[in-house]
Amino acid sequence: MKNPIVPTDPGVTRQVLAENADLMLVAFRFEAGAKGKLHNHPHVQATYVESGRFVFSIDGAEQDLGPGDSLIIPSQARHGCVCLEAGTLIDTFTPRRADFL
Repeated sequence: MKNPIVPTDPGVTRQVLAENADLMLVAFRFEAGAKGKLHNHPHVQATYVESGRFVFSIDGAEQDLGPGDSLIIPSQARHGCVCLEAGTLIDTFTPRRADFL
């Protein structure tokens, strides 16, 4: 069964691709200029840039990322991003994000 695409922040959608209690795979699609607001959570997050260009802030340090780049966001790190060129991020969370179901 395909999970629904849901709006999150303005210009951003989220779709859970796969999940179980230990791990969740999620696609976030961004329009150019859209922002993933600063936030934190107890989950460890790995992010892979499928397409587009993004500037990520993790605990105040910025990183520019493009297609094929990836990063790990530790548990409770305050993070967010700005989309410079429309694209898709593929995120994994461990354990799964119950708030996304």
